[in-house]
Formats: sequence, structure tokens, C-alpha cells
Amino acid sequence: MAKQDGAPSLIEGEAIRVTGTVQGVGFRPTVWRLARQHGLQGAVWNDAQGVLIHAWGKPGAVDRFVQSLSSEAPPLARIARIDRTGLGPGRPPASFEIRASQDGRAGTDVAPDAATCPDCLAEVVDPANRRYRYPFTNCTHCGPRLSIVRAIPYDRANTSMSVFPMCRSCTEEYVDPSDRRFHAQPNACSDCGPAVRLEDAEGKPLDLINAIDPIERASQLLMEGAILAVKGIGGVHLACDAGNREVVERLRQSKHRYFKPFALMARDIAMVREYAVISVAEQALLEDPAAPVVILERGGVKQLAPAIAPNQNTLGFMLPYTPLHHLLMQRAERPMVLTSGNRSDEPQCIGNSESRQRLGPIAEYFLLHNRRIVNRLDDSVVRVAAGRPRVLRRARGYAPAPIRLPPGFEQAPRILAMGAELKNTFCLLQDGRAILSQHIGDLEDAATFRDYHRNLSLYRQLFDHQPSAIAVDLHPNYLSTQRGRELAESEGMMLNEVQHHHAHITACMAEHGQPLDTDAVLGIALDGLGFGQDGSLWGGEFLLADYLGFRRLATFQPIPMPGGVQAIREPWRNTYAHLVASLGWEEVRSRFPQLDIVKFLERKPLATLDRMKERGVNSPLASSAGRLFDAVGAALGFCTEMASFEGQAAIELESVAAVSFADEQPNAYPFAWEETMGIGMIRWTPMWQSLLQDIASGTEAAVMAARFHQAIVAAVAETAQRLVARHAMTRVVLSGGVFQNRLLLEGVSNLLKCQGLTVLLPERIPANDGGLSLGQAVIAAARYLKQ
Repeated sequence: MAKQDGAPSLIEGEAIRVTGTVQGVGFRPTVWRLARQHGLQGAVWNDAQGVLIHAWGKPGAVDRFVQSLSSEAPPLARIARIDRTGLGPGRPPASFEIRASQDGRAGTDVAPDAATCPDCLAEVVDPANRRYRYPFTNCTHCGPRLSIVRAIPYDRANTSMSVFPMCRSCTEEYVDPSDRRFHAQPNACSDCGPAVRLEDAEGKPLDLINAIDPIERASQLLMEGAILAVKGIGGVHLACDAGNREVVERLRQSKHRYFKPFALMARDIAMVREYAVISVAEQALLEDPAAPVVILERGGVKQLAPAIAPNQNTLGFMLPYTPLHHLLMQRAERPMVLTSGNRSDEPQCIGNSESRQRLGPIAEYFLLHNRRIVNRLDDSVVRVAAGRPRVLRRARGYAPAPIRLPPGFEQAPRILAMGAELKNTFCLLQDGRAILSQHIGDLEDAATFRDYHRNLSLYRQLFDHQPSAIAVDLHPNYLSTQRGRELAESEGMMLNEVQHHHAHITACMAEHGQPLDTDAVLGIALDGLGFGQDGSLWGGEFLLADYLGFRRLATFQPIPMPGGVQAIREPWRNTYAHLVASLGWEEVRSRFPQLDIVKFLERKPLATLDRMKERGVNSPLASSAGRLFDAVGAALGFCTEMASFEGQAAIELESVAAVSFADEQPNAYPFAWEETMGIGMIRWTPMWQSLLQDIASGTEAAVMAARFHQAIVAAVAETAQRLVARHAMTRVVLSGGVFQNRLLLEGVSNLLKCQGLTVLLPERIPANDGGLSLGQAVIAAARYLKQ
């Protein structure tokens, strides 16, 4: 506005709305600093939709300021969008200030918990610093977020830190916009914040000799061979010396976790390298603020206790991600086991009393603290495959960071997707973004199902989520499906039933930003079990798919599962069913009577299984890729009698196959292809004939496992090539839990890329059922938008 009569010019201002992960991450002090740098006047504050800025300045200054918001955002901030509207002429404030948060409808994102930043760690190890050895040191660049929040806005009063009033020194930091702890909601020190306590299994505090602090004494106990329960940021872990054979075996027996690998924590990258091979990408993941468990190939000059990861060629390592863990590992000479504080298949403990009760028979000592964990967060798990990080379990460090929905979904309604039965997550779709919960677990466990209910309520409260539709899996017996039906009926919402493998494919499509109106892709879903439209169980599927629907183009040969769910726990049942379907049991017995697997099966109640199949009693047909792996694994002697965890045979097969995989490509076992009523089918009779002959001739297990993997790669790739040519497609999506097998993922994707096809693979969202809720949500949204 031009000057008039010598009066000072009134400048125009803008209202700038910033949405995304912009609360609790130091965004407002960054805005304050940048506004002063660009000579602006005005104010910034949090509200339930994100951050709102009113800024006045000279021509061009506001533009430069807005540009700097994206380029100089704090490390943990994730800006979804910036909207600008004019404020019109007016007299601005005398300076730029930070104002208190305002309430309203929740529309902002909650930041994931983040590993200790370098600045905080430097303070923790500095004897001259007032936070020396304080295990809850944090700032706006690190520390707890989702694990402590109860409501939005993310202010201290809405977290479990509300019971710890800040001392004078912490308050001065908290109110100083130039301090990196400005409005760091968990800000605390030893004078005013949470404290740790070391006690024995009876709840008595340890007599700390020579005034050694609790964490130092706990570290000594670990190196002396004790098992400790350690309360961290998102749950309680069981810890022990990973190099002590006896204590690792004792932990396995006490925890009833007999074969599933233990996660490991190392002091630093140098310690990890003593036991594993680390690529540049893997090191970046280990050092990322998310601090996940990273699956690494075994290597290095040192060995850990054999029971850490039985029959596997990989180790799962993470680095310390809280000051408590850094202090615990400070003097450690070897990595420690850091596995979830529970008995096998139960949810991880988060409370002190609960930990003492449930873990008392396992842990000899308890290193606990008095900050409440509001939200249980398991450790996230990541693996590098096909050149990119692939999230296998999405929890601490990643959840609940939102996934931006692809173009065309902007007007999608609010949808609640209930997820799967196993590896459950749920998804809230609103305001152009999908908010996935952290990994909940297997809903078959009663305690996990209760946790699922609690988290559903919490997320709906946090994000003020009132859905207009519910999305559920097609399987009528899933507990998540049943709960979704109840919600839809009680709250008068539309119910969307979504086929399992269609959801797998669309989750990957959405992650990669494929628009709503995209052409159909060839979706290849390999997993354990999913309810099919024909009432049978699917698991090796080739689908012509878009967001609205799909058509089944081809499948693995359906094989009965004698005993139903029991066939998952006892892999030999699948071996028998495959052998009968492919060759006939009498032929197998007559041709291969000396094979160990044949002798083993003859000791089983095969006549009973035959009658079950003949009568159709508890022997559902399944085209499952996962059950095929079980069958082959059992035939080769991998957990033939019993699988102690889902996918055990497949994981052990992958481990043993890795050495010979590349060399055996020319010797891949054969397969057969046929079409019936327009649907292609891959049959495995030739593979079983060759496999049994190899077993009989004494071929090494590693070679046979490699040939089997190469057979799957060849069968999937050749089928895909046949189908894309027939249906004029150029894009292929690979998903489902079986594609977490690195050999399969890389083998199939490489062959398809060599054919000039675009191949989309899951990255940020798990290929397993942990990503299913995202697919359910976008399918329900597409149906609404296209109705």
C-alpha cells in the first residue's frame, strides 16, 4: 500500500497453514527463527489441524519465508502441504511471536518416536553437563512422541509427562524460542523428570554398592549372565548377553520362544561389523532416527550364541535409541539380546506391575522407570532387498507417520479399515492421508485383541476420526472383520468387504502414488492364506487389478490342508497333501521307500487324513504359496514335525538356499502350466518328481532349496510374462508375505524388469498382512468415489 501524506505504509500479510507432522518436532521455533531472519512480523501457533502462521512483511519476504519452511524444516518434521491466504491490509504486531496452542478438530499428524539425537547424546556423556547420565534426555529433535501422547494437540498436558512439573532450569529452556528444547513436551532432567529403578524379581530395590547408578549396575548384571527386564520407550524388553550360550538358551526356554530369532542391540556400528556384513544402505537404516531392527547377513570375525537365530544366515541388529540404552551399552563388550518383554505370541508388557507379574518367571532383575507408556510400540523391522529398504514390521519410529493418498483420492470420505487377523494394523483414512497404526500383532491372542480395541479407540480420539464407512477383510471369521461388522451396525456406517489379495496389491499401488483412475496392473500376491471369492483359501494369485476391482487370471494349484489350521503348525501335513495330489501316495511309497520323509509320514495317521479329505471335513483347498514352502521345507527336513512360528520353514529354506541360489538358476525344478475355464494354473507335479529324485540321490539340502526357489521365480515370472502379453499391461505389482523372501523378490523383479516391465514393490508399507489395512481403505474409498 502506497504512503499517503507521509504516513507509514500499512503492509499486507498472509495466513499460512502448514499441515503434516509439524507438532512436537520443533516446528514453531523454526518458524520463529526464519520469520525473524526474513524480517517478518506476526505470530505462529499450534492448533488441531497443524500450525497456523500470520505473517506480515515487505514484498517478496513472505515468499522467501515460505520457501525456507520446506528447505529448513526441523529433522523430524514432515510437511504435507502449505496453504496461503491473504490477510488484507492491517497493522501487524510489533514483532514475531509464538502463541499458545488452540484446541479444535484434530487434523494434524502425531510424530513417531525418534532415536536420541547427537546433541542430546553429547550432553548425556558429558560429566560437566547437568544432564550427565540422565536416561530421559530429549529435545524437539528426538525422544518419545506417539508412545506418550493421549490427545491432540501434542502438548505436555496431553502426554504422560503431565505428572512431572518442570523445574526452573527446564522451564527456562521450554519457553525460550532460541533453545532446541522450546516446547519439547517430554523435556525433563534428574531434578524434575522420570527416574529409573533397579530391583530384583521380588520387587526389592538393589543395594547399589559404592553408589553405582542403577543403569551401570544393570549393565554389570547383564555381563555377569543375568536376564533383565528393561523398560524402554515403547515397551519392556528382555535383555541378556548375546554371547553367553547358557543364558540365551535359558531365555528361550523361559520365554517359550524356541526358534524365532532374537533381536540384538549393539553399542555402535563398529560392534555390529564384528558379527555382520553392513552395506551403506543398511548402515543408514541403523543410524536413522527411526532406529529399526535391520536384518543383516552374518559375517565378521566374531560369533554369538548359536541360539540367537537358529538355522538362519541373518541377524537382526539395532543401535541404542534412547539415552537409557546408550548408557546400558556404554561399557558392553558384546551385543545384548533385546527381545520383546512377553511370552511367545503375547503382547509386549508396558506397565511396571504388569511386567513384574508376567515377566517374574523369566527375568531375574528389572530396570524400570516411572514414566507411563501410553501406546505400546514394538521395534520396527527393516530389510534391504532389491536395492531398497523394505519395512517388514512398521511400529516404533515409523508409525503413525501418514501416507499421502494418490491423485484422485482428495475427496475420499473418512474410512476406518480394520486390517487382518495376523500382523494386524488398522488404518484411518481422512483429509487426503492414510494413518496406519503401529503393528498390533496376532488378534488370535486375547490380550492382543484387547490391545487392538484400546488402540482403535485411542486413534479415533487422537485424530477425531468419525468414519462414514468401515472396510474389512472378506474372511467372515477374522476377529477384525467381526469387530468391523459390529461397528458398522452400531454406528450406522457402510460396510465394505475387501478380498485379501486385492488389498495387498492396492496397498502397494497407493504407496507408489498410482492415481485413482490408473489402468489395471498385474498384481501377483504370494502369501499364506486369504479368503477367496469362491469360498476357498487363496495364496498364490495373479490378478488383473485396479482400485475398484480385480479378476483372477491365474493361481497356484489348490491343495487340501488336512487339519485346517493344524496344517500350518505341522508342516508334514502339507507335504503329504502335496505328494498325494501330485504323484499319489502309493507311487511315492513304491518309488522312494527309503526317504526319511516317507518313513516319517508312514508313522502318521494318514488314513485319518485321507478320510477327512474325502468327506471334506476340515481340509480346505488352498492355493497358498506359504503352505507350498511348508511342504517343501518339511520334505527337506526343516521343522518337519512342528513349526514354532509362522513362516519358519520358509525362512530356513531361504537361509540355506542363499549360498547356491545364483548357481542353480539353470537347474530350477520344472513346473506345469494349464488353463481351465479361462484361469491359468501352475501345477507342481514335475517339481515334486525332481525334488524326490534329488533327495534320493543325496543332493545337498542347500542345492535343493536353491532349485526350489528358482522354480518359484521361473514359474511366477513366466506366468506374469504370459499374462501381461495377453492383457496388454506394462506394470506388475508384487506383494504378500512370501515376497519378504529376498531371493524371490529379487529373482522375480529382475526377470520382469528385463522384459521392460515396470515393477512396483512394497517399501514403506509391509508386504505382509501389516500393510493390508491400507489396501482395504483405498478400495473402500475408490468404491465411494466411483459410485
